[in-house]
Amino acid sequence: MLKEAVFHTNDIPYLFTVGEHRVKIRIRAKRGEVFNCVLFYSDRYKPPGSGSSIQLELAGSTELHDYFEGVVYSANNRLRYLFLLSGYDGSQVWCGEYGVSESRQAAGYFHCASISAADEGIPPSWVQDAVVYQIFPERFANGNPANNPQGVRSWTSEEAVERDSFYGGDILGIIEKLPYLHNLGINVIYLTPVFESTSNHKYNTTDYYSVDPHFGTLVELKLLVEKAHSLNMKVVFDAVFNHAGDKFFAFQDVMEHGESSEYKDWFFVNEFPIVQAPSPSYESFGIHSPTMPKLNTRNPEVVQYLLEVAKYWIHEVGIDGWRLDVANEIDHSFWRLLRHEIKAIDRELLLVGEIMHQSGPWLRGDQFDGVMNYLLRDTMIDFFAKQTITARFFVGQLESIRMQYTDSANAAMFNLIGSHDTERFLTACSHSVWGWNEKQETERLKLASVFQLTYTGMPMIYYGDEVGMTGGEDPHCRKPMVWDEEKQDISLFTHYKQLITIRKENSALRSGEFKLWFVQEAHNMFGFIRFNSAQRIGIILNNSPNVQELHVDSPEGIDVQSVHVLFGDNSVRWVDGKVTGVLPSYSASILILN
Repeated sequence: MLKEAVFHTNDIPYLFTVGEHRVKIRIRAKRGEVFNCVLFYSDRYKPPGSGSSIQLELAGSTELHDYFEGVVYSANNRLRYLFLLSGYDGSQVWCGEYGVSESRQAAGYFHCASISAADEGIPPSWVQDAVVYQIFPERFANGNPANNPQGVRSWTSEEAVERDSFYGGDILGIIEKLPYLHNLGINVIYLTPVFESTSNHKYNTTDYYSVDPHFGTLVELKLLVEKAHSLNMKVVFDAVFNHAGDKFFAFQDVMEHGESSEYKDWFFVNEFPIVQAPSPSYESFGIHSPTMPKLNTRNPEVVQYLLEVAKYWIHEVGIDGWRLDVANEIDHSFWRLLRHEIKAIDRELLLVGEIMHQSGPWLRGDQFDGVMNYLLRDTMIDFFAKQTITARFFVGQLESIRMQYTDSANAAMFNLIGSHDTERFLTACSHSVWGWNEKQETERLKLASVFQLTYTGMPMIYYGDEVGMTGGEDPHCRKPMVWDEEKQDISLFTHYKQLITIRKENSALRSGEFKLWFVQEAHNMFGFIRFNSAQRIGIILNNSPNVQELHVDSPEGIDVQSVHVLFGDNSVRWVDGKVTGVLPSYSASILILN
C-alpha cells in the first residue's frame, strides 16, 4: 500500500457536520489499493481503546485516488478517532494525527474537539428543489419600447451581436414571460445586474440604489418579484462588489478632486491625477478596464456602503438572495461580514459566488452557500460537447470536484453548462472530435441536460438553451432570446420540461445521495444512483454515436427486483438479476429501481 497517498485532515472537506451531533469523515487512498477501511472513534476524554467503530464506504474514485467516508454520531460533540486501512496486497496501516504507520500507537489519534450545531453552513432549505434560469435582462424580452436606449437594434436583427449593442430588453419583458418560465418548470430566476449603468451588461455600476432606466422602474422591479413569488419562483440578483463603474459617484469625486477627495481610499489609485487612457492609473477589473475601477473592500467605509446595498434590495424588493460577481478577488473577511449580515435577516436567503476555479476557501460555511460550478461545467463541455475525454476520465473529474466540498456546498452549487461569459453548449459541440452534425449536437445537449437535471446541486439553465440557441464567446452568447416559435427547437423545450417535471416528482433526484454505478470505458457509457430512504433511481448515459446494448449488474448493496422506466427507451428492463436493454446513440435512461 502506498502510504504517501493516504491522507486525512480534521478539517473541511475531510471532516464536516451533516446534522445535529453528526459528522461526516473522509479519508483518501491510492486508487484500487484499499479494500476495507475502518474508523475507530470515541469521546476524546475516554481512555484509549474504548469507543466504537464503523466500516467506511467507498464514496468516490478519481483517476488517482479512492475516497472512503462515513457518518459518526457524537452525543457530546467531541471525538477522538483514527483509521485502519487494509490493502489488497495484505498490508494494514493506521492513519492518525502523527501520520501513517503499521503501528496504531505510532499513528496517534485525530481529534474533533467540538462538533458545531450544524446550522452555520447549511444553505437555504429550498435549494434542493431549485431549478435555476439565468436571464441577461437586456436580451431576454422587450416589454416597453418606450424605455429603449438610443440606437437600439431590431430584436430579430441578423447583424452580429457587438459588445456595445443594445436591443431593449427590460423588466416588463421578463414579467410578460413569467408564464413561459412557469410552464417550463423554473422556480428560481437569476438576473444579471439590473442597476443603473452605462453598458448593456450593467457590470459597471453607476448607482447601486437605482434601477437602470432602460430596464424600467423600482415599481416594476417590485412587481416582477411579487409576480414571481406568486408563481412560487425565487428571484436572485447579481451584486458587483469587486468594482464599480467609472460614473459611480465616489469615483467621479476622485476624478474631480484627486488626492483631496474623501473617497480616494475607496479605490486603488496608483498615481494622481487620474488618467483613463491609454491605460488607467488605478486598479480595475481584469486588465486595463478603465470603466470598472476596483473597490477597496478593506476600507471600512466601502464595506459598510456595500453591506447596506445588499440589505437594501432584500428589504425594499424582497429578493431571495445574491449571486456575487468576481467573488475570488474580494477579501474573505468582507464575505464573512456579508454572510453574517444577510443570514441575520433570514437564513433562507441564498449566497452564491462567481468563482471559476477550485472554491474550497469560500465554501467552509462562513461565506457562500455555493458557487457557480464552472469546474463541473468545463468537464461537462469536454465530455458531452467536445467529446475530448472518456467516460472514466469524466467520472474521475466528477468525483474529484465532489470530494473537494462538503455535502451542503455541493447541494447549493449553480450547475451550469453555459452562461453570459461562455460560449453556448451547441456552439461548443462544433469543436467535437466527431465533427459537426446538427442532429447529434442537439442529442448531446439533451444528454448533457439529463445529467445536469439528475445530478446533485441546482441545475442552472442559461436563457435560450432550452430552445436551441447558439453563440460563441461574449458577446455572441448574449444574442436576443428567440421568441419566434418557428425558430425554436420545440422538441428540445419539451425535453427540458419533461426532465424538470421528473426531477420535481422524485425526491431522490432533488435531495438524494449520489453513488457511481458503473463505467464502460469502451462504450463511453456510465451510470449512477440517486437514493434516499424513499427512492432509488438509476441514471444511465450513452455518450457515443453508436447504439449500445445494456447488460449491467444491479448497483452494489442495492437489492433490485424490478425497474420502472421514467425516461428513455422502454426496452430497458430487469432480467435475471441484471438491467438489460438497448440505448440509442447519445441517449439516457432514468430508472426507478424497485
